[in-house]
Amino acid sequence: MDSIENTKGLIITFTGNGKGKTTAALGMALRALGQGMKVTILQFIKGGWEYGELMMAEKLGPDFSIKQMGLGFVRNLTEEQKKQHKQVAIEALEFAVQIITSDKYQMVILDEVFYGIKYGFFTVSDLVKLLQKKPPNLHLVLTGRDAPEEITGLSDLVTEMKEIKHPYKKGIIAQKGVEY
Repeated sequence: MDSIENTKGLIITFTGNGKGKTTAALGMALRALGQGMKVTILQFIKGGWEYGELMMAEKLGPDFSIKQMGLGFVRNLTEEQKKQHKQVAIEALEFAVQIITSDKYQMVILDEVFYGIKYGFFTVSDLVKLLQKKPPNLHLVLTGRDAPEEITGLSDLVTEMKEIKHPYKKGIIAQKGVEY
C-alpha cells in the first residue's frame, strides 16, 4: 500500500478467554506506527498499575499515545465503587467518540471495552452507536472478553483467543513483561 489515504478502515475485534488480546492490539499498533500512522489506545479498565506499554509509549514518539481511562480492577466492588466505575466508563466511551471522530488518528484501540458492557457500565447499543460514527478510513480495534454478537457481526476481523494452558493455574503470579 502506497498511501495511508487509500486505507479502508476496519473494525477488528480480539476476544476470548485466552491471554493475548491486548498484546495482539499492541502488535497492530506497532505495525501501524511502522507504516507512518498515528495510533492511540484508550484503556477502559486499566488504571493505577505501571504496565509495560505505558512505559514504552514515550519511547515510541509523538504518533503513539495510551490513555488509562479506568479505575482498575472491577471485581468485588461496593455499590459506591460500581457507581464510580460506571461514571468513568461512560466518560471513557464519550471520550472515545471524540477521539475516533477527531481525524487525528488512523488507528484507535479500545482496550478492554467489552468489560463496560459485561459489568453494566454501558450497553451494547452504546458501543454500536460508537462504531457507526467511525470514519471510513479509521482502523478501530476492540479488545476484551465476551464480545457481543452485535459487535462481532459489525467487525471486519474477529479473532478469539482460547486459553489452552496458563501459568496462573500452577500458582505462578503475573510476570513483568508478559502480563504487565
